[in-house]
Amino acid sequence: MGSGGGTAEATLVEEALRVLNTADPFEKARLGDEIATKWLKGDIEVAYDASKEIQVPDRPARGANVKLVSPSEMPKLGKAGSLQSRKALVHSLVHTESWAIDLSWDIIARFGKQEAMPRDFFTDFVKVAQDEGRHFTLLAERLKELGSFYGAFPAHDGLWDSAAATSNDLLARLAIEHCVHEARGLDVVPTTISRFRKGGDEKTAELLETVIYPEEITHCAAGVKWFKFLTLRKGSKEDDDSGDHTFKGDEADERADAEVIPKFHEIVRAFFRGPLKPPFNEVARKAAGFGPQWYQPLAVKDKFISHSF
Repeated sequence: MGSGGGTAEATLVEEALRVLNTADPFEKARLGDEIATKWLKGDIEVAYDASKEIQVPDRPARGANVKLVSPSEMPKLGKAGSLQSRKALVHSLVHTESWAIDLSWDIIARFGKQEAMPRDFFTDFVKVAQDEGRHFTLLAERLKELGSFYGAFPAHDGLWDSAAATSNDLLARLAIEHCVHEARGLDVVPTTISRFRKGGDEKTAELLETVIYPEEITHCAAGVKWFKFLTLRKGSKEDDDSGDHTFKGDEADERADAEVIPKFHEIVRAFFRGPLKPPFNEVARKAAGFGPQWYQPLAVKDKFISHSF
């Protein structure tokens, strides 16, 4: 498809595969940032070539420097009251962000062509991927400043387990990764910030509060946006993807209430084990585009609590 200077240009999906097949997490972040910048500047023009077969890896390439254990075997991280606890907490965040990079490029490579998604879908998740790479780099540098390094503590890959379980269903991927797991991150980050601040680590608290937290809201919003889009498109008799296909105003709100939210509940119950755990960060979740009617019916029965952080 796209070409220039007499040589074939790589599509965005092909570039996404380069990131997924890069094992070193620092190089993964650097390469992702480079590709994202090219896409956003228009230097990569084509999202995917419909005539080309692509092979998305079942599991992205990963370095062997981090000892992996099951979630149940993870040691307690503590509450940031000691230097060791702060190191462990930051290490956990670094590991999460390393997977977030892969998850962002995976959704582009795995589903963009398969679902014939519009260009805005690719742009939104390129931005997410670029943010996650920056978060990883900043947190890894902070971990180094604290006297540690990525790989110094054990970690688990539960986040990728959810990705594997939703590898054949974009709606499920959007619901579970972006509207459940990422939304859960929004719920707990204010407490994490408070713990670092109480532990005397203002620098980490500031990084989380001013850079990572607000950007994670936009990542959750991307999931909500495209979950709505895909649900409404699948349910619409007028399936027209010839442009920026969005739903606006009261029509979108009404259709979301009638179609999208019940579909969200159905998918979460099918793909997520157990109820959602309160307290919920209602302010951040609302900013991301979904209110209590999305998640309250999925919460622990008779124990629903809401916090306005």
